[in-house]
Amino acid sequence: MSVLNVVLPLGSSVLSFAFAALVFDQWWQRRHSFQLVWAIGLLWYGISAGTEFMGGAFGWTEGLYRAWYLIGAFFVAAYLGAGTIYLLAKTRFGYFAGVTVLIGGLLSLLFSHLDAKGTTTPAVAYMTITAPLPAPGWAVDPATHVPVGSGYPGYLRVLTGPFNIAGALCLVFGAIYSAYVYMPKRRVLPARLGVLAIIPNFFASLPGAVRALLRGELNSRVPATLLIALGAFIPGVTSGLNRFGVTWSFYLGEFLGVVLIFAGFLVSEEVFRTFRFGLGLRQRRAEGG
Repeated sequence: MSVLNVVLPLGSSVLSFAFAALVFDQWWQRRHSFQLVWAIGLLWYGISAGTEFMGGAFGWTEGLYRAWYLIGAFFVAAYLGAGTIYLLAKTRFGYFAGVTVLIGGLLSLLFSHLDAKGTTTPAVAYMTITAPLPAPGWAVDPATHVPVGSGYPGYLRVLTGPFNIAGALCLVFGAIYSAYVYMPKRRVLPARLGVLAIIPNFFASLPGAVRALLRGELNSRVPATLLIALGAFIPGVTSGLNRFGVTWSFYLGEFLGVVLIFAGFLVSEEVFRTFRFGLGLRQRRAEGG
């Protein structure tokens, strides 16, 4: 048993649960739907990493493996991406999100040669719980002892596309879009091109954003959202590598991902104001009660 196979998932799980509690606290104060969806997504992140910790520390079981695959492969990126869609649905990013979900579904169908039997969440959950698994009931890389999805039949593995691809892309590009909104802009393409202009204009605006950062004039949401984008991108890459048999980076990418997203959460000045207000609100209620 590798120590990293225990320590990294445990760190990811504990940090995710703490992070979920902070985001839930924000939702409790403001009641924005995207905050609740993000909190649920972080809760799934913590549970998924917790199954990896349990498997690494005490050994895998069939039930643990099924929980890991259902939550990690389907729920985590989907809920975090859905939170971004809720936040940005009324902006130009909403069009990108719709196209992204469509691309995820098309990629899933492209690589599938079997009947997928539906892609709704209840159907996926039912198939994950009931799908036949070869003995011993789970699958890990024999070299790294990291869990892999090869224990599941192909018709189920291919369904991760609409959930993971769409969810991860929405989270990454949603964060980039948010950074672009708050950074000083240099437009190389006209704004009337909508989503097509965002990425070129974003990269053209980066030098000005760096200068504003060095002068202390950059909106705190810019580095915050860029950290979130990087934190979403890294585990997306390492999860993809896991599907192709490169498993050594899987737990590391998962840990770095939640650390960077949490760092982005903390960098935002608004987060600190909101959190302090939450503490003050609870204190006033205690004094008044």
